[in-house]
Amino acid sequence: MAAQTRISKPPMKDPSGAPSAAPKSAPATTRAERRAKQEKEREAKALAKASGSSKANGTKFGPPKASSSTNASTQQPKVPKEPTIANPVVETLAQETRGLRIFSHFGLPKHTGHSNMKGPLHPAVFRLGLQFSEFKIVGANARCIATLNSFKTIIRDYVTPPHTTISRHLMTYLNPQIGHLVAARPLAVSMGNAIRHLKVEISVLDIDLPEQDAKEQLCEKIDHYIRDHIVMADQVIQDVASDKIRDDDVVLIYARSSVVEKVLLRAHAQRKSFSVIVVDSRPLLEGKQILAILADAGIQCTYMLLPALASVIGEVSIVLLGAHSVQSDGAVYSRAGTAMVAMMAKAHSVPTLVCCETYKFSDAVHLDSFNKNELAPLTGRFSSFPTSHNRDTLALSDEPNLQILNPLYDLTPPSNITAVVTEVGTIPPNSISSLPVALGR
Repeated sequence: MAAQTRISKPPMKDPSGAPSAAPKSAPATTRAERRAKQEKEREAKALAKASGSSKANGTKFGPPKASSSTNASTQQPKVPKEPTIANPVVETLAQETRGLRIFSHFGLPKHTGHSNMKGPLHPAVFRLGLQFSEFKIVGANARCIATLNSFKTIIRDYVTPPHTTISRHLMTYLNPQIGHLVAARPLAVSMGNAIRHLKVEISVLDIDLPEQDAKEQLCEKIDHYIRDHIVMADQVIQDVASDKIRDDDVVLIYARSSVVEKVLLRAHAQRKSFSVIVVDSRPLLEGKQILAILADAGIQCTYMLLPALASVIGEVSIVLLGAHSVQSDGAVYSRAGTAMVAMMAKAHSVPTLVCCETYKFSDAVHLDSFNKNELAPLTGRFSSFPTSHNRDTLALSDEPNLQILNPLYDLTPPSNITAVVTEVGTIPPNSISSLPVALGR
């Protein structure tokens, strides 16, 4: 093989005849310089992106320029918004709701002209609902007796439908009647206990018992309940509580309680010489009714409103109070103002007795009177004021910045009560919780 020969090219020469130098390479960059360059490129991209979005939104940087005719033609003219017209009815309703929102769980006074309850409504229940809503029947005992008497009328007029029994259908028939009474005014604890007792008696009726005999038996059970738990219980309480009143005593009572009224009349019938201070308060001013009854009986009485209690509490020998219900912890749920009377009596070391039947006992426990309460009506507060002016001009009414609320009840703590007088004896408040067990209820 022939030997390979390498031919080398001669170096290029400049036109001047001198050999040309080799091409120079780019200078090497450091890591810091490369990083700074990348940061500048990244900032430039971000700025370009921001400028592009601002142009799309119609915003421009720098001095404003005259807009072209094409841009002016594409821009839509701004339509001014029409002013909203306020609805006075909606505003009034919202304001009333805002004012009553914190008291929305209270039992508001209602006037039941029509019933929305399902099922037939007996005329006796409709009439009783009107009397409850207009506060023509007040007091736990009076309301309970009126309710049971209306149920007796319903049972007498009731006819069992075919293919059913009275023990099953009568309870279904009574539910709309009870619902109408609840819609007229919240049920009292005494009414709730009586209705539960009646439902138990209906459920234990013999199926083979004729309808007329079953109805007579239920009416007899209602009469026995009124006699045993109200009439006879009040008589026992009269005997026990009247023994606590002595000659020359000054007895203080608050508002009106039917059992306290009977206790005072019994003590007066026993030839005891004592005087009574009747403390009253709005909105119902029930103390005027018991004042008239005691004055007609010949008992020396003094009438005053609740703010003047501090001026006479030092002269009082004993305080007698009624109760709407007694809680399981010994607290007394009664007419608004009772808690203040009991507190003032304890501060001046005056014994406070609460007269209450055992059928008013409740298993519930309320921490305060705000948890559950009822509102009194606004009308008729100035009907007994001697004045020559028109009474309608004196009555207060709701205004845009004024909301009138008249809670009917308050809660008296057991620490301010000396004892509770019942038909089973005088019981300290801290022993109330064991009484239903002792009575087998």
